[in-house]
Amino acid sequence: MGQDVDRTRFSRRERQRYRAKVQRCLEALATMLREHPFAEDDPMTGIEVELNLVDDDLSPAMTGRDVLNAIGASEFQTELGRWNLELNLPPRPLPGDQWRHLEHELLDNLAVARAKASDCASQVVMIGILPTLQTQHMVPESLSSDRRYTVLNEQVLTARGEPIHIEIAGDDPANLHAVPPETFTADYESIVAEAACTSMQLHLQLSPAEFPAYWNAAQCLAGVQLGLAANSPFLLGRRLWAETRIPLFKQACDVRSVELRNQGVRPRVWFGERWIGSVLDLFTENARYFPGIMPMTGNTDPMAVLRAGGVPELDELKLHNGTIWRWNRPVYDVADGQPHIRLENRVLPSGPTAVDMVANALFFYGLLRVLVEADEPLWHSMSFQAAEENFTTAAKHGMEAPLYWPGTGWIRPDELTLRKLLPLAHEGLTRWGVSAAVRDRYLNVIERRCVTRRTSAGWQLDTVAALENRGASREKALLGMLERYVAMSEANEPVHTWKLPA
Repeated sequence: MGQDVDRTRFSRRERQRYRAKVQRCLEALATMLREHPFAEDDPMTGIEVELNLVDDDLSPAMTGRDVLNAIGASEFQTELGRWNLELNLPPRPLPGDQWRHLEHELLDNLAVARAKASDCASQVVMIGILPTLQTQHMVPESLSSDRRYTVLNEQVLTARGEPIHIEIAGDDPANLHAVPPETFTADYESIVAEAACTSMQLHLQLSPAEFPAYWNAAQCLAGVQLGLAANSPFLLGRRLWAETRIPLFKQACDVRSVELRNQGVRPRVWFGERWIGSVLDLFTENARYFPGIMPMTGNTDPMAVLRAGGVPELDELKLHNGTIWRWNRPVYDVADGQPHIRLENRVLPSGPTAVDMVANALFFYGLLRVLVEADEPLWHSMSFQAAEENFTTAAKHGMEAPLYWPGTGWIRPDELTLRKLLPLAHEGLTRWGVSAAVRDRYLNVIERRCVTRRTSAGWQLDTVAALENRGASREKALLGMLERYVAMSEANEPVHTWKLPA
């Protein structure tokens, strides 16, 4: 880009220029979608996993930079919090045994991370929200020292004009545990609450023509994904939603004042509001509804690059897109001189194990293929509002969530999966060319999770309740739960096999 990331103040003229450059990028993208070939080889997939670091007492360890330096591998990067790291595995195709190999590669990288973390007096934890986070950790000093995060923090707070307010009401106790619901309320002078949310992101490269159907299908599946994989029931000692990461992330990145929220201004963490007919719909909405947070511009004219026979990077559009956190996000990129479009699925939490995460991914990819190729697309018989309501309900209630599904009515995600979705996922993976051994290994994990009705969020809740029933305080119960969690996560035994305290 033409400006240094150290810039934290931008003039009105710079913001106007940025807006104009984003529009110029949109014009170039629209032209490319009509006239330019995009990558259409065998679809490539990718996975990113955000990690937490804890010390010997299982409290957050602010050692991210030290551990990253000790690892010294390009697959690992810094993240927003000093107790976070991110692991990016190289893209790979779906067919054959590729994702069995991915599990091995994920385990190998985690083993390296754990060994180097140990050298820095730390341990690695894959979980949606670290349950031992405390108020003293949620301070600006806990943000990563990388300048890009400092700039993002300053721009979000400047746009908001007031502290970031977090308020999350606890789950309905009638559905889970006979304890009073809790409410979490706090104000932050930084975006540090965002760093508490650690996720797994799935990527799928698609042709522009395919993208709309895949995005619509992914939106339909978001509630089922959360219901089967929730892993964030605690925040700063409170038992809140099954996947508390969802409301926490939305509020932590919210640049709107109370008045703007009351006016219906859209949040930057966004499910969306309609089915789409083109990938350009999403990029256009992003430009239309959201001002630039970091309005940095370069000197390249993307239309001039196109006229010269080149492929524009669309830097301003990519920068803008990266500051709007849709749960299913479109990604434009260029690799080896060829443009491509990816679907980035941001719904799932990190953890609890490598085998569980691979199972979650393949269940998603398999279902996508079948839903997209159905004679009657699912989104033709499901309103967009129903898909969004499923997403929120599943975040609140996990496997207990009543989800709406066309042709079935209201049904829990485990029942829906066992009755309808597992056979479809098998069929979809078969169409992708995934080997029978890989299909059976990972979809069996999903099946057993549904049969036992054991998600990681449920296991956390049950374990903490058991320890509290023995007389432990909430703090001690959370510590005891996390100690067990770390051991079983490292063993890579799927969460449906995890035992509760005797």
